[in-house]
Amino acid sequence: MTSETVRSYDRDAAAYVARTATVPDSVRAALEHLADRLGPGARVLEIGSGGGRDALLMEQLGLAVRRTDVTPAFVALLREHGHACDRLDPLVDDLTSPDGPNDAVWANASLLHVARDDLPTVLRRLAVVTRPGGVLRMSLKEGDGDGWSTHGTISGPRHFTYWRAADVETVVRAAGWGDVVVRHGLGGDRGETWLELSAVRDGVSA
Repeated sequence: MTSETVRSYDRDAAAYVARTATVPDSVRAALEHLADRLGPGARVLEIGSGGGRDALLMEQLGLAVRRTDVTPAFVALLREHGHACDRLDPLVDDLTSPDGPNDAVWANASLLHVARDDLPTVLRRLAVVTRPGGVLRMSLKEGDGDGWSTHGTISGPRHFTYWRAADVETVVRAAGWGDVVVRHGLGGDRGETWLELSAVRDGVSA
């Protein structure tokens, strides 16, 4: 994620959290499916926790969540509410945990800020800290190229990388994940098409 994107989230973090407090039905369904698949107590590494909305639901569903975000203000807000949260950039920071490999990675609308050339590295690094048979769930915006956007409650510019389903599937498979499934869905107030992707860490079928 670019430093300008981080600064934009940092400036308007509280407004963003307030606006996105409600869990969309599609996200709730995905999390319920993930919890059913993994079982109680499974460990999930969340990349881009934001205000912590998804993590709370995961915990209500019986999962154990490691909250992380690259934006200092999100980390501070979560800590103020009594949640442990690591400031972490998945491209360069240590992703390992003393608890061992994760059972899943949840990256909801966060890796869309990763540059195209960097996403393979991020996905490989996430695979390394996920057990064989573990699950990846992530969402990206569909489209071509990349660009800057100013919309919603974030007043500053944010950089987005857009993907086509076949292209991101190729990248995910090359990074150590199999059983890749990409679904299309609509999201947000702007009528954009999203790619909802699930995959399984290579090594054993799940």
